[in-house]
Amino acid sequence: MSVIIDNLPLFGEGMLRTLSICLWGGLGALVLGSLLAVCSVTPVPILNRIGTGWVATMRNVPLAVVLFFFAFGLPEIGVRGSYFWFGTSALAVYTAAFVCEALRSGINAVPIGQAEAARALGVGFGTTLSQILLPQAFRAAVPPLANTTIAMIKDSALVGAIGVGGDLFSVADTLAATRGLDVIPVLAGVVIGYLLIIAPTSALFSLAVRKAVLR
Repeated sequence: MSVIIDNLPLFGEGMLRTLSICLWGGLGALVLGSLLAVCSVTPVPILNRIGTGWVATMRNVPLAVVLFFFAFGLPEIGVRGSYFWFGTSALAVYTAAFVCEALRSGINAVPIGQAEAARALGVGFGTTLSQILLPQAFRAAVPPLANTTIAMIKDSALVGAIGVGGDLFSVADTLAATRGLDVIPVLAGVVIGYLLIIAPTSALFSLAVRKAVLR
């Protein structure tokens, strides 16, 4: 316990760094996943193939491979950046596939009669999608989006493995490997850090689910 208390500021900084990774990765995944969901339900064949192809690729490739491609592959072709942005971008690109699937299932949950009624009234596909289908799809997709977000927070530990630095993974590495402190209390501190991030996130999504059900 003294290991955690003595290094509380370091654990706190690691938790904030991990939270920053998750916020940027989650924001990118939400934007990209929404675009992919639109592509996957659009009647335009090329966009449909892009959406389904992206999901199929990312669901069958380990996150570690995507991270290493961004961190060490992109610099080989002249793309420069910090490990932080390479890591958060890879996390967003990977998680976007699961966000896309959650939203696509939400779109499919909307009764098809609503889209047919809009079409009969002469409403265009874009307006039908943005003003009728997507608002209902987001409400229906709250539970799977909660699972995707929590999985992304846990996946963020891998981002630290490519050398981002300062996150909870790096804190554990610094304390256990560099300073030689006992591994178990160090890992206990990391577990507490992740719990402090995930527990409020779960509570927020539970509240959102209850509100979505009541509407």
